Amino acid sequence: MTRPTAAAQGGGTFLKTATALQTLTLFFQSVTAGMLLTSSHGYLMHDIGSKVMYAAAMLYVLAAFLAWRRGGSPRPVVYAVGFLLLASAQVALGVAHVPSLHVPLGVVMFALSTLALARALDPRSLPRPAVRP
Repeated sequence: MTRPTAAAQGGGTFLKTATALQTLTLFFQSVTAGMLLTSSHGYLMHDIGSKVMYAAAMLYVLAAFLAWRRGGSPRPVVYAVGFLLLASAQVALGVAHVPSLHVPLGVVMFALSTLALARALDPRSLPRPAVRP
């Protein structure tokens, strides 16, 4: 069995880190959403967190693209771009104060990011070189 190239492994590490950061920022957002109900600082923390979460989603796109260009699968790029679209919708719904859609979408985003992180950390998902006949 051949091992992934060092470049592919490096892209995978960056992708794992970006996915973990995105998942953590989404968890932070769920905490600060709860703080909105009990603290005067909740709004400020949630507002700052939304900007960090959006930046983390953009970093996820960059990491997925770099991992793909270094020999990985294009599938994480599709996931990352889709996630950035969800993050854009989430920000728009938050700015428009539509909690009936904003809150459930946040839950879905956290679940999807957690699944992406579990997949990224799965040793069976390491990049593999293409098999040539």
